[in-house]
Amino acid sequence: MLSDQDRIFTNIYGWNSFSLKDAKKRGDWDKTADIIKLGRDKIIEEMKASGLRGRGGAGFPTGLKWSFMPKDSGKPHYLVVNADESEPGTCKDRDILRYEPHKLLEGCLIAGFAMGANAAYIYIRGEFYNEGSEVERAIAEAYDAGLLGKNAAGSGWDFDVYLHRGAGAYICGEETALIESLEGNKGQPRNKPPFPAMAGLYSCPTTVNNVETIAVAPTIMRRGANWFSNLGLNEKNAGTKLFCISGHVNQPCNVEEEMGIPLKELIERHCGGVRGGWDNLLGVIPGGSSTPVLTKETCDSINMDFDSLKEAGSGLGTAGVIVMDKSTDIIYAIARLSQFYMHESCGQCTPCREGAGWLWRVMTRMVKGQATIEEIDMLYEVTKEIEGHTICALGDAAAWPVQGLIRHFRPEMEKRIMEYRKAAA
Repeated sequence: MLSDQDRIFTNIYGWNSFSLKDAKKRGDWDKTADIIKLGRDKIIEEMKASGLRGRGGAGFPTGLKWSFMPKDSGKPHYLVVNADESEPGTCKDRDILRYEPHKLLEGCLIAGFAMGANAAYIYIRGEFYNEGSEVERAIAEAYDAGLLGKNAAGSGWDFDVYLHRGAGAYICGEETALIESLEGNKGQPRNKPPFPAMAGLYSCPTTVNNVETIAVAPTIMRRGANWFSNLGLNEKNAGTKLFCISGHVNQPCNVEEEMGIPLKELIERHCGGVRGGWDNLLGVIPGGSSTPVLTKETCDSINMDFDSLKEAGSGLGTAGVIVMDKSTDIIYAIARLSQFYMHESCGQCTPCREGAGWLWRVMTRMVKGQATIEEIDMLYEVTKEIEGHTICALGDAAAWPVQGLIRHFRPEMEKRIMEYRKAAA
């Protein structure tokens, strides 16, 4: 269990004000100029040594991603913070934005300097209206205190932060679609290469990072890479992580814990257990709605880190843990997710545009049992034709929940079909 002294987000429940005054009491903006004076290379090397992997879902090494930014491109450099938290089951960034915004702003300055950027854009989902307003107030506080703007925090580096409100499109959580939206265009992913580090916002070098990824950077720099890398139960999955646990638990919550904590311990220690007891568990979606569901047997022993969940045929994703007990109609639950991904497809790629809608229509029949046994195999085959054949990962996100259902709950699907046939006979 993570000790209180190792917690990064000490106000994640909003027990104190998000104001600059209280944020400084919690250690934010402490000797920020000294961190900047270490220089770009030292900051990036420290982030690499920390083992921090992106907290937005992909899990790419953060220090390595920062190092991709060119040093002398002759163009402005930009940091873009992805606060478009639209993955169903995920609400960690929301609490950072409303309760710990100064951690994010300080992180923007440090990360921006490390990448040669003089400006950061925080792209927040439109539905987070109050959270966006609080971030704007925090930005104003930071400017008034000289922590942003000219000679930010007395570091000698000029740095500006802008908040941009999205319009509620899930696809804008994909980094290049987010950049398109920032530029005032329709939110559709770009082909890669070129990658944003070479041609991102306004065709300039750009790095897009998740809110949590940027917000932990100041604490890592203050306490040292060795401290962070020694947290976590798996050396390739270091540090702490915010987990969002919802669904059929007695106490849904957001909680900061060590990477690699056993899923069962996470649920029982922090959520009061599964409703009706652990034996009443049907399955868990471990990393937001796009990750394949796990059965109870897997949940008994699985650890919550990128590599363990990948080996189990799922993923940590955003760590949005959705718990389902035996009262759940698992086929309907996955069909509902199919509807979501059909609705949120940008329509640019044929496999996703046509395939996501086809998946939802077949899944709607599967819910009622109005299908054939052979169609289960066909459904799985079509998910494989969608997966990996689109510009961005939304096609994968539409395919994976259905694949997880078929992989683990095929007998339930077959039973539903046979019951319908029997009733119709």
